[in-house]
Amino acid sequence: MSAIIKTPEEIEKMRVAGRLAADVLEMIGPYVVPGVTTDELNTICHDYIVNVQQAIPAPLNYHGFPKSVCTSVNHVICHGIPNEKPLKDGDSINIDVTIIKDGYHGDTSKMFHVGTPNIQGKRLAEVTQESLYIAIKMVKPGVRLGDIGEAIQKYAESFNYSIVREYCGHGIGAGFHEEPQVMHYGKAGTGEVLKAGMCLTIEPMVNAGKRQCKLLKDDWTVVTRDRSLSAQWEHTLLVTENGVEILTLRSDDTIDRIIEH
Repeated sequence: MSAIIKTPEEIEKMRVAGRLAADVLEMIGPYVVPGVTTDELNTICHDYIVNVQQAIPAPLNYHGFPKSVCTSVNHVICHGIPNEKPLKDGDSINIDVTIIKDGYHGDTSKMFHVGTPNIQGKRLAEVTQESLYIAIKMVKPGVRLGDIGEAIQKYAESFNYSIVREYCGHGIGAGFHEEPQVMHYGKAGTGEVLKAGMCLTIEPMVNAGKRQCKLLKDDWTVVTRDRSLSAQWEHTLLVTENGVEILTLRSDDTIDRIIEH
């Protein structure tokens, strides 16, 4: 299976889906405060996606996932299931949103700091976001996925952080997860070549400690084996004729929506 090149009509639907996914993360920010539960955040997101956006929350019932967003707190790497535990001052949380609109997916995630940020958590989140931005700025036709993986890995490891290897970015469109797989580590000059019209996510997961992870008994929640903090950011991207368009850009992003080379 190779990547699906999107038609102009499909690209327009991807733009709409991407914008809606970004809007959910902008909407939920003020609610991420000490004392709120991740289940309450899930309900707010669900109601907004379904009632305001007239869209579908893609994670809900996806292979049995029971909620509408993923909420990964502190040492949870990804796929955290919203629950009744209140957030505490100093927690860091990744909220991962995927919506379906007119049959097409927009997928994005952001780190939030609860109350007064934990200094280590804030730095880890900043470096992880910088690694994503470095990768995005490389995207254009002719670039190999290994080039992107190596750049993310080198940047994160220069801070003595580590890259999670078991989970990756992916192609996206009418399917939630399409080809290709987008690794956040690797070797330049290897991997699939990017082509104009491809849509994909880049979503580095970076641990403050060692890279090893563990899947909990719920078969979803992935945590760091050494209980160190983890961070992740994600954008859905369109490879253009001469660069990249970020389909899930938010107002708090410090990178241009369209990058041309």
